[in-house]
Amino acid sequence: MKLTVISILVAVVLIGGAVLFTRGDGNPNLNGNNVSVVDGKQIIEIRAKGGYQPRKSIAQAGLPTILRFDTNGTFDCSSSVRIPSLNISQILPQAGETDIDLGLPQIGTLQGMCGMGMYRFEIEFKS
Repeated sequence: MKLTVISILVAVVLIGGAVLFTRGDGNPNLNGNNVSVVDGKQIIEIRAKGGYQPRKSIAQAGLPTILRFDTNGTFDCSSSVRIPSLNISQILPQAGETDIDLGLPQIGTLQGMCGMGMYRFEIEFKS
């Protein structure tokens, strides 16, 4: 009986830890911590290495917007960014920042991906 209780407690701790560890991965960035406004321009920062983080961002429509990719030792296909709806295709450096001007985005969802289409990200523009 004692061994069963210990096993259940260990399982609960492991499951709880897994839920907390993966909770923010890929979820919408509701608090906007990768979105800032500087000198009247909205800047959306996305890390590119082994995919894109965050995978989903939420930003404001109608503001001049810069999409900033941060790379640091990026050698995989996430160093090649495509945004088909805007006819954007950009090779990112292995390390540094690359800004892409998105103009004044309208309400909706902008989807992007790596050059191979394996890794994806999206930005939801709200009013």
